[in-house]
Amino acid sequence: MTITRTTTSATPQGVRAAWLAVTTVAVGTFTVVTSEMLPVGLLTSIGTELEVSEGAAGLTMTAPGLVAAVSAPLLTVGARRLDRRTVLCGLMALLAAANLLAAVAPVHPVLLGARVLTGVSIGGLWAFALAMAARLVPGPLVGRATAVIASGIAVASVLGVPAGTLVSTSAGWRAAFVAVALLAAVTCVALARLLPPLPAERAGRVSDLWRVWRSGPLRTVLIVTALVVTGHFAAYTYVRPFLEQVAGTSAAGVGAILLGYGLAGVLGNFAAGARAARRPAAVLVTLAVLIVAATAALPPVGAAGPGAAAALLLLWGVAYGGVSVTLQIWLVRAGGGEAGTAMLTAVFNAAIAFGALAGGLAVDGVSVSAALWLGAGLALVSAGVAGIAGRRTTSGS
Repeated sequence: MTITRTTTSATPQGVRAAWLAVTTVAVGTFTVVTSEMLPVGLLTSIGTELEVSEGAAGLTMTAPGLVAAVSAPLLTVGARRLDRRTVLCGLMALLAAANLLAAVAPVHPVLLGARVLTGVSIGGLWAFALAMAARLVPGPLVGRATAVIASGIAVASVLGVPAGTLVSTSAGWRAAFVAVALLAAVTCVALARLLPPLPAERAGRVSDLWRVWRSGPLRTVLIVTALVVTGHFAAYTYVRPFLEQVAGTSAAGVGAILLGYGLAGVLGNFAAGARAARRPAAVLVTLAVLIVAATAALPPVGAAGPGAAAALLLLWGVAYGGVSVTLQIWLVRAGGGEAGTAMLTAVFNAAIAFGALAGGLAVDGVSVSAALWLGAGLALVSAGVAGIAGRRTTSGS
């Protein structure tokens, strides 16, 4: 796809306006990923009030992930003549409405319907927002602006869940959805006011998406993404039931532990980003092995009490906090363009959905600890695939 750059004034006012726009898009990515991850910390409360099992409650993670996996490439290809500012604002408004519907859902099917609408927003916002940097700032600043926009995804992945859990603990799970709906509404207004006009460019073709799959290096990144993200969410979606049922943690304790997990994840995000620029495959291997260590150890060690479980959650947070930024850097190094970003978005969200579904089946069919073992196994396979890819790259360089 041809990129049409928006002209940015070199004056301090122009540069400040450009960075305000970039920051607003980053808030948008934070909001949409927080919306996607929110049910992780609310499953027990949702299941109790709506009278469904924890596995069934986990479908609130599966539904938006599947829809986002489809909507990302479709919207990338299909939004041909619409101004991208209009597209982003419309998707953010839809996100606000979907979260409000979730907050008032009287029964589980209505909640799932709201989460389907959330999935449409997720796919489109991921796909378009990550391509915004090149149109908002001058060339030398594009890398930094891209990192800022992507940081919204990384920070939300590790802080969105504990924030929602804390709100739920004090005001109920519905209040958590209301809070995110209000954030989405405010962000929608900010996008409308702070983004410059972003005229439509030539839409990508379906053939561009298939070229990503035909590229060996890019296909490897997508396979590793599918494995590590599926494994993570098979386990992490059900971490609250584990902490309560196995580790004997109180509701307030769960919120505190998940907040610690989130803070550790922010640290992992920046630490991995600094190292992945040179050897992303090797960094991904390290992160995946740490995820294996944490998730495999939690069932036997976490049973000793909240303290032991919290220590392993901190390790897990550091590891997973670096996964998103490492995969994005690896994709860029492998030659992925806008079509590559759309496919990474699709695979990432499909993996979230299938991970939550597989973990739910393990929880309902075996035990909550079985979901952690499943996550460890998939993360181990991802480390193996990434390690093989890294050796091939090193030997070929």
